[in-house]
Amino acid sequence: MSTDEARLTPCKRTPNCVSTQAERPSQRMEPIPYVGPLSAARERMLRTLRSLPRTEIVEEGPALLRATCRSLLFRFVDDVEIRFDDTAKLIHFRSASRLGRRDFGVNRKRMETVRQEFLAQS
Repeated sequence: MSTDEARLTPCKRTPNCVSTQAERPSQRMEPIPYVGPLSAARERMLRTLRSLPRTEIVEEGPALLRATCRSLLFRFVDDVEIRFDDTAKLIHFRSASRLGRRDFGVNRKRMETVRQEFLAQS
């Protein structure tokens, strides 16, 4: 995979984004490790994302998944991007709100849940 293909969309300077590739420490999270073939990790991640309430998979590629998540009350949309680095056996991700500046930790909590659910399936 080329360097460009492995890069996530960068987080903006607002605090409503988390990413495994963020430069700002307040936005950074660690990637999710996996073992085994990419196809199995991809299927596990799809199951994990589909288990989240109000989440829709909007793009499925061999090493890329994109989803949207809507908030319960106001139906705000957050974008989730997942990239698999099969060489390092790591899953990189980004979760960001489309609107506003603050998300009250929603994106970080979501990705912590994704990590826990994904790893629980192994």
